[in-house]
Amino acid sequence: MEYQELKIEGRNAVLEALRSGKPIDKLFVLDGCQDGPVRTIVREAKKHDTILNFVDKERLDQISETKKHQGVIAVAAAYEYAQVEDILKAAEEKGEPPFIFLLDNIEDPHNLGAIIRTANLAGAHGVIIPKRRAVGLTATVAKTSAGAINYTPVAKVTNLSATMRDLKEKGIWFVCADMDGTSMYDLDLKGPIGLVIGNEGEGVSKLVKENCDFVASIPMKGDIDSLNASVAAGVLAYEIVRQRL
Repeated sequence: MEYQELKIEGRNAVLEALRSGKPIDKLFVLDGCQDGPVRTIVREAKKHDTILNFVDKERLDQISETKKHQGVIAVAAAYEYAQVEDILKAAEEKGEPPFIFLLDNIEDPHNLGAIIRTANLAGAHGVIIPKRRAVGLTATVAKTSAGAINYTPVAKVTNLSATMRDLKEKGIWFVCADMDGTSMYDLDLKGPIGLVIGNEGEGVSKLVKENCDFVASIPMKGDIDSLNASVAAGVLAYEIVRQRL
């Protein structure tokens, strides 16, 4: 199956895409442009909480495929996002305690795709990613997921910490991966759980970590001190699977 990010160029096309509710990952706007139609587009984008990037003409020309961008280019997701409620509903329909992956600013599309693939095979009900400072559902992500993106819902939220607090009220516990944590084999990871995986370089951010109930470490026997984010996600996910058997 082919997945393609869609670049929407030109003022009318971008405005209609926003108004129709099409999932837009990013909007590039010519910096300093104060034309009425461009201001309308920016206003509409803010209503939808779309990420805005104000760039110079040279950058727009680089991104443009048509070379007729009129100062605005929208990048639509290669795949549609779900809502957090859809993920909880999927668990309910299967009669299972929710098992959710939460990704704290994963920037590499290959990592995100691999994690979605692992989430599907581990029986997770969905994946939650933040809107900012993280890769979205690009064509590379879709391809790397090996088709899992068709079955595992991915929700995009404005504030990961706030989403975690909301989910805690629904009885979900959170475990994050960190080298300084308790060995994953010594933790009780059964029941409704959210597995939090941090950024490739910096790990789980302070605010997100503060919302975690457990901090799990993966035993390391080698000479280096960390696993790739998608591999760490897989190792921890399958300890959760083992405990659920």
